Amino acid sequence: MFVFRLETKTGVPPYLQLVHQVRQAVLLGYLEDGDQLPMIREAVEQLAINPNTVSKAYRQLEQEGLVSAKPGVGTFVTGAPRTTIPPARYAALRRALERWLASAEDAGLDDDAIAALIAIVRRELAEEGAA
Repeated sequence: MFVFRLETKTGVPPYLQLVHQVRQAVLLGYLEDGDQLPMIREAVEQLAINPNTVSKAYRQLEQEGLVSAKPGVGTFVTGAPRTTIPPARYAALRRALERWLASAEDAGLDDDAIAALIAIVRRELAEEGAA
């Protein structure tokens, strides 16, 4: 079962954190078509947040076509893209990223510096690819 988590120090609104977590889980294949998200009541109890927060997140995901609500039954993933990357490849990439992040932290980079470095490298690679 999918479990949400909230980070209080990010400055990102809770409903948006829920939206991002579902998007990421779908993109990485952790959630697939037909998978059920936690019932609003369950998410509220787990996270100790207002039911309107969860409802707002689910409404946004529904507008994006990622989920479909079935009244009285629950909210289900309906718009999962078909991924061509096998789970083993994701696992290998994750391990490589974990090693890189540990190295970056050992070098003294904080979260903001790591995010900035990733953004810069991605932009430069995109520019090189466009040339």
